[in-house]
Amino acid sequence: MTNPTQPGGRRGIHTAAAATVVLLLIGVALIAVGMRTSGGPPQPVSDAAASDSAAPLPSPEPQSTTVTKQQNKQRKESSQPQEGVPSGRPDKAIDFGPILPASAPVALDIPDIGVHSTNIVDLGLAADGAIEVPEDPSAPGWFYPGPSPGQFGPAVIAGHVDSDRGPAVFYRLGELDPGDRVHVTRADGTVGTFLIDRVEAFAKAEFPTHEVYGDTTNRAELRLITCGGNYDDDAGYLGNVVAFAHLVSAR
Repeated sequence: MTNPTQPGGRRGIHTAAAATVVLLLIGVALIAVGMRTSGGPPQPVSDAAASDSAAPLPSPEPQSTTVTKQQNKQRKESSQPQEGVPSGRPDKAIDFGPILPASAPVALDIPDIGVHSTNIVDLGLAADGAIEVPEDPSAPGWFYPGPSPGQFGPAVIAGHVDSDRGPAVFYRLGELDPGDRVHVTRADGTVGTFLIDRVEAFAKAEFPTHEVYGDTTNRAELRLITCGGNYDDDAGYLGNVVAFAHLVSAR
């Protein structure tokens, strides 16, 4: 597939909002068909994921000053003055992490689940309005009409969970835990490190389209998507596994 010219510089909020309108048409048709292997792929535990997402995450990369939404809320509710911040304007001290210019991803590394790929393909929209799927089960695909990893907004990388030949690139996606790290190398030479916030499984009829593709809160985020849930011989997998992450450093 051919990657269209990416806009240079920092993606604005209005651009992300416009893209969201288009992306909402995608609905729940995501990586719809997989071939189940013996035992099935690992699945996230919903209750544990919800509990973990409310707990403090490990410290981000050195020199990162990323502030979570919960920390932001606690700051605003605190009655204690903050050093170096004008009274009544605590938001001026908040740094939601780095924001990078547009640049296509060229490599994906997820050490905790053994993913290392230097073959990231481009995914657009299929004729039926669904996101395209990679032809190669071993290749993750970047949804190029959306942000590139590191830009403001939710970058999306999707991949197969398995095929008739066995486990595929995102077979172990459901094993990820909050605090695990994802490294994305970009065409401009920068490497963005993303911190996993949570991993959840959704039935296709309940896929949270806006949460996955919609605007984010002042930071660069990443979504990793594959098939999941129960398997039907006619319909394939009946759900999706989604890992939500945010950028904590770039080098």
